[in-house]
Amino acid sequence: MSVNPRPHKESFKRIPIAKPVFSASEEEALLEVLRSGWLVQGPKVNAFEKLFRHFIGAKYALAVTSCTSALHLALAAAGIGPGDEVLVPAFTFIATANVVEYTGARPVFIDIDLETYTIDCTKIRKYLSERPEAQTRPRCIIPVSLFGLCADMEKVNKIASKHGLSVIEDAACGFGARRHGHHAGTEALAGCFSFHPRKAITTGEGGMVVTNDDHLAKTIQALRNHGASKTDFERHLEHGGSLLPEYDKLGYNYRMTDLQGALGVAQMEKAEMILKGRKQAAARYDELLAQVTEIKTPFVPGGYEHGFQSYVCLYQPDGETPKVGRDIDWNKINVWNRTRNRVMTQLEAMGISLRQGTHAVHTLGYYKKKYALQDHDYPMAYLADRLSLALPLYYGITRQEQRTVVEKLKQCLS
Repeated sequence: MSVNPRPHKESFKRIPIAKPVFSASEEEALLEVLRSGWLVQGPKVNAFEKLFRHFIGAKYALAVTSCTSALHLALAAAGIGPGDEVLVPAFTFIATANVVEYTGARPVFIDIDLETYTIDCTKIRKYLSERPEAQTRPRCIIPVSLFGLCADMEKVNKIASKHGLSVIEDAACGFGARRHGHHAGTEALAGCFSFHPRKAITTGEGGMVVTNDDHLAKTIQALRNHGASKTDFERHLEHGGSLLPEYDKLGYNYRMTDLQGALGVAQMEKAEMILKGRKQAAARYDELLAQVTEIKTPFVPGGYEHGFQSYVCLYQPDGETPKVGRDIDWNKINVWNRTRNRVMTQLEAMGISLRQGTHAVHTLGYYKKKYALQDHDYPMAYLADRLSLALPLYYGITRQEQRTVVEKLKQCLS
């Protein structure tokens, strides 16, 4: 009897956390741009913007380099700057807070609802009614439609109206998400989207600002192009376009290339198909995980349509979501966090990619140090940071691949 001294490692096809959907149409779209010689913001970007605004139901859609630049432009166009406060959820990608810093305003973190991972409106009201006297003043709220689920925009807008605040929605993950028929990004002064490769449709990098406000759209259109009164494409189409435009505003170079615009057009042609496939995959996970009590699957409130940019679960070994208050045993949460991290590492070694949902931004070095924040200042955000895990989800993931993910997950949990 021979003995293999090396541990046996089970092997199977790698399952990534996400996968973009490309075909010959994207390749041909890129070649068409290269052959045309027009590479900067031009006709393909214009076509992408038109398709996007019609899809989500907004008056304007303005393509930019990323969702981060989209948010920055929206804040700048809304007049947010030094001396202002901008309320942001404590559990979100760091860019949501970073863009506030770019303007010189102060980000104020608000805890989340652990059921939805979105900003907790009761905590917004509490902060605005109890905030201490300060040199800064609240001017804006950035609700985040996280992982493909809309924030409670009705409540957010009521609070904002009462206190005279602007609302700019971070809808980076919101493509395909709807709340009572309203697409993510359309219930705010401006909505900002991402086309990063982990999103439903992608242009590599890239973003979009949508708005129904004429003045805001005109301002953003100038700011994304160095502050120019006209784009190169507009000048190209008109008589006398050889003269340079006026520059009355301090702007930025946040222009999308026509290569990205062409990818966007090709991706929009697949949008309904991609979203349908992601929702079907999410429904299969719901079914496969129904009896796994340690894993809390995504919650979708009545009247909401989840876009499932990610399928984010919560690890809860007791079979019950921790509640805010003094009853949280933080030592136990730390143990659970180590278990979650071990499970993710083991699955990665098996060829299955997982991620934590996103960050509790107040626990990250820059914000923790600058604003003297503690981990438990925003307990629900901290729990989401330490216990969330995103399973592989993309158009084209097979039923067997999802079964493999869940079976291996159960194996590691046990």
